[in-house]
Amino acid sequence: MPDSVTSQLSNYYDEVPYESHPFPQTAAEHLEAIAFLFGLDVPPPARARVLELGCASGGNLIPLAARFPEATVVGVDLSAVQTRQGQAAVDRAGLSNLRLRQFDIAAIDEAFGQFDYIICHGVYSWVPAAVQEAILRVCSRNLAPQGVAYISYNVHPGWKSREIVRDAMILRGGPRDEPGEKLSYARGMLEFLDQSARPGSVLKATLEEMMPVVRSASPSYLMHEFLEPCNSPCYFKEFVARANQAGLAYFADAEPATMFVQNYGEQVRAPLLRECGGSQVMMEQYLDFLVNRSFRQSLLVRQERASQIRYRLDPDRLRQLEYAGVFFAEDGGALTLDAREQPCHALRNLKVTLRLPVHKAVALVLDERYPASVGVDALITSVAERTGEPRAQVDAFVMAMLEELLILGAVRIRRAPVDAAVHVAEFPRALASVRSAPDLALASGPQAQACNQWHEQVPLSVIERCLLPLLDGGHSHQALADFLADEARAERLRFIKDDQPLTDDEALRDFTRQQVALALKDLRRKGLLTAA
Repeated sequence: MPDSVTSQLSNYYDEVPYESHPFPQTAAEHLEAIAFLFGLDVPPPARARVLELGCASGGNLIPLAARFPEATVVGVDLSAVQTRQGQAAVDRAGLSNLRLRQFDIAAIDEAFGQFDYIICHGVYSWVPAAVQEAILRVCSRNLAPQGVAYISYNVHPGWKSREIVRDAMILRGGPRDEPGEKLSYARGMLEFLDQSARPGSVLKATLEEMMPVVRSASPSYLMHEFLEPCNSPCYFKEFVARANQAGLAYFADAEPATMFVQNYGEQVRAPLLRECGGSQVMMEQYLDFLVNRSFRQSLLVRQERASQIRYRLDPDRLRQLEYAGVFFAEDGGALTLDAREQPCHALRNLKVTLRLPVHKAVALVLDERYPASVGVDALITSVAERTGEPRAQVDAFVMAMLEELLILGAVRIRRAPVDAAVHVAEFPRALASVRSAPDLALASGPQAQACNQWHEQVPLSVIERCLLPLLDGGHSHQALADFLADEARAERLRFIKDDQPLTDDEALRDFTRQQVALALKDLRRKGLLTAA
């Protein structure tokens, strides 16, 4: 890109660092599972080569490199400030398989090497057209023959209305020099418009949709989404055409539930199936209009692999996946194996209704094991034992239910087992990356967070953070409680009961035992305890 634009963007990201943290939808294990679902075999992440374009300070790559020490992981970003900060954290964490580099995406050529997974999150729409072309070129020429590329970007029609908000924010905030002042003036513009817009007008409707976002989002998000020098949404169909020209083929969204037309109701399903003539791209473009989509996360492969893509789900492939899910009754009660219908909430707060005992048994097994995954054979065996039904009959019900839950987006999938703890062990063990490397906790103090085995941020309480370094498989629950009590006596922790500091030794012992039990239960459910 021209030096002036390069300098402008580089300075912008140095002054306003992009939030750097894990994005679960970009995890190599997730991309591997989705590719397999649609007929494509890709390299296992454990020894893969992974490249992230626009890596910021490495928050999305550090946990991946920690999970897979035999993988080779590279991140590039235009911001020297962020890459230096990130590489310092990488070095302190002792991750020899990860390197962060300040580098212009447009300068990457074949000599940079080939990668099994290329990730580009939050970059494509926010750079000039020449860099967009470079991103697609890199995702084509530097992608290994069996590899997968991930690119996220803003799309129309959803961004049509957001452009009004962006233009208004730039009008008032753009001329300001200091980032905080720029954002303050931009927000003030929207507050003024929200108070003054005529009821029923297009502007008022747009602001009613966007003001909750503007008021609650982080300053970093607002600066980069609405006040950045570049933001160029496109239609999905246009993006796919550009990818095709670069030698790439679209095969899936990173959230595959959005692809299945049956999730939008029969009145939508039947007409679109007739209209789109088997074209998945046309189907999804129509759905973008239907739901006013504003953001996409597209997965691409080399064009020569397009003939291998299969959108009809293959029962044999479904049997080879690992599944995980959460289910709790809508009324707050326990799931029971009787014959009455039971409405439930699942992952992403999706609503499902469990109608048969076998359905409830599937939900119970998945929920009890979560965040660990379970293979199909083990799931069928457990459900058959709980219901007393013949295995062959259970098999058919389980497979039909898993396919339905997968289409709905109510279960998570992986190719390899997620070996999270199913129960809290007598001598619990946490993920080594989180236990031994403070830099992998993404924030400090009461708001500390860490990355779990599903590549997602989870919050850490003060007590959980205190306990994590000791969760090495060598400390009993009592030893952990004694540690907390010692910390309280040394006044490094304070426990309050009935508005008074807890100082009595017996009361302190009882209280710390309770706190250890609660913390370990929560750490297990958060996916931070390992099976072994």
